[in-house]
Amino acid sequence: MDDVERELARRRSEAAGGDELPFLRTSVMTHLAWVPPDWLAAARAALEGLADRHPSRTMLLVPEPDAEEDGIDAAVSLECFPLLAADRKVCSEVIELHLRGARALVPASIAMPLLAPGLPVFLRWRGRPSFAEEPFPQLVELVDRLIVDSTEWPDLPDAYSELAGIFDRTAVSDIAWARTSRWRRQLASLWPGIAGVEGVKVTGTAAQAHLLAGWLRSRLGHPVALEHEPASRLEGVAVDGEPAPFPPGDAPDPSDLLSDELDTFARDRVYEQSAADAAAG
Repeated sequence: MDDVERELARRRSEAAGGDELPFLRTSVMTHLAWVPPDWLAAARAALEGLADRHPSRTMLLVPEPDAEEDGIDAAVSLECFPLLAADRKVCSEVIELHLRGARALVPASIAMPLLAPGLPVFLRWRGRPSFAEEPFPQLVELVDRLIVDSTEWPDLPDAYSELAGIFDRTAVSDIAWARTSRWRRQLASLWPGIAGVEGVKVTGTAAQAHLLAGWLRSRLGHPVALEHEPASRLEGVAVDGEPAPFPPGDAPDPSDLLSDELDTFARDRVYEQSAADAAAG
């Protein structure tokens, strides 16, 4: 990790002296991402659209527990963007750590020395966490907010019961929940006509369907049956057989969704109750 810090210092020095724009080192957070190899390309793509909006120290933790030897492979980079109004450039630090063998079981001790002092720590977990198994618990203890996307989970709605067990340990964001925001606003605008709704049909991902049904149950205070028609995105909602009007606006891209979650610090009690009610189904 000392080698990583030295390399970052060298790159910051180059950035400060090798460009016509003065260098401004500004980090607003440490952004950890637990990224199994199958998710690495998607994680890198999301980061490309994020760094200029959230200058941060980003650590991609890539577990390779089946590697033949224990060790850590590290790559570091500096992503710089001009601030034209201030005639400055702002840079984000990106550290990619491939944790081989037993190192994949102790990511918290590896990441801790590299955290930006005094700044909040966010953890983006790609894929379905094993909530009770290491290394998930140790990383949760290290961070201020956990960001998941339950669209990536195969065992819905049961997984929401396990997720609910960590709500009192750290704040949680769910990108699948964020993708339902336009439809939740649209359905809320139908009040009081939907006060007595008994069933909802959702054409979308399983996560969107279960979370919308859980949200209705939690807000209305009575059971709401769910009919789910699978689709790769949220395409339609019908309440008691009546299609709801399609909401205005465009669906945000992955970078926008992650950026919005990185602006959020407080617990989302409505999401927590909706996820619990989705599991109770």
